[in-house]
Amino acid sequence: MMEVQYSTGFEGIRMGIRVIKTAIAAIAAIYTAYYLGLEPALSAGMLAILGVEVTRMKGLKSAFARFVASVLGLFFASLIFTVFGFHYWAVAIYIMVSFPILSRFHLKDGIITSAVIVFHLFTHGQVTPSFLGNEILLLFVGLGWATAINFIYMPKDGKELLAVRSQLENSLSTIFCEMAATLRDPSRLWNGSELLDAHRIIDEGTKRSIRNSENRLWYQESSSYWSGYFEMRRQQLYSIQQMLAELSLVYEKWPQGELIAELLERLAGDVKSEVYQGKAEGMVFELMRSFRAMELPKTREEFEIRAALLTLLHEVDRYLAVAKRMKKKNDRAGAERRSSGAI
Repeated sequence: MMEVQYSTGFEGIRMGIRVIKTAIAAIAAIYTAYYLGLEPALSAGMLAILGVEVTRMKGLKSAFARFVASVLGLFFASLIFTVFGFHYWAVAIYIMVSFPILSRFHLKDGIITSAVIVFHLFTHGQVTPSFLGNEILLLFVGLGWATAINFIYMPKDGKELLAVRSQLENSLSTIFCEMAATLRDPSRLWNGSELLDAHRIIDEGTKRSIRNSENRLWYQESSSYWSGYFEMRRQQLYSIQQMLAELSLVYEKWPQGELIAELLERLAGDVKSEVYQGKAEGMVFELMRSFRAMELPKTREEFEIRAALLTLLHEVDRYLAVAKRMKKKNDRAGAERRSSGAI
């Protein structure tokens, strides 16, 4: 329930900010067009509304695509209307000619803007340099204000990303606790909802990290950290799924299972800790050594359970190795990690 409230609250604030930005861009574009004597001035406001996007990078790409598509659309429309005249069926020819070309050159975002400008030309009824100049200036004013407002302010994703990370680490911690409890009591039932939650949260975090990166046109270490963090968690979640597969084969309580349960409880705490002290790795090493020192299994049941426990232990080691690889990568990049000891 708290996770839903976090997400709804952040998205509501973000949507409210975008509405305000759109309103400011539209009214600024309309007044600018009116001041410059452009007609119709309201079209500049409509272009500004179309140009306001959710990230700076997306806004910049969108403005470029809309401007280029509109200029090309004006060129094609001027040629077609000059040859065939200003007839309704000539508009169909324009659509059949220009739309595939714009799509071919990855300018699909500008098709609507282009159509608006071309319909202005059709309504005007003649192709003149003054009219074409008016339309180009409308594009500059509308898309220019949208781009300026996009650059002036974008909501920061830091708090959202921290909240998502906290949700994810709580889910992973619960999973480890449930696994430990199952090793101590193999007959215990668990619905595994936290595993589904973790998948969903990782997807959400990845989406937000991409948006965070697109709001920064120059390299920032924090952007690199967040994309790497959620990729690390995605790989670790795969290891956790493999652990659960092995855990399902442990149908009896076993002394080594108790030791691995203690290790999993250590991971449940470490996954939420700001500083990782490396104790889990030491426990894995000791458990591996104890497994090698054991006598060979005397029964088939003992062999199956010990094999499952040993494989589970190897998956824990793989889980920790994923975190170590990310830590080394961040150390080489000199990244300022918000959670330098995250495992």
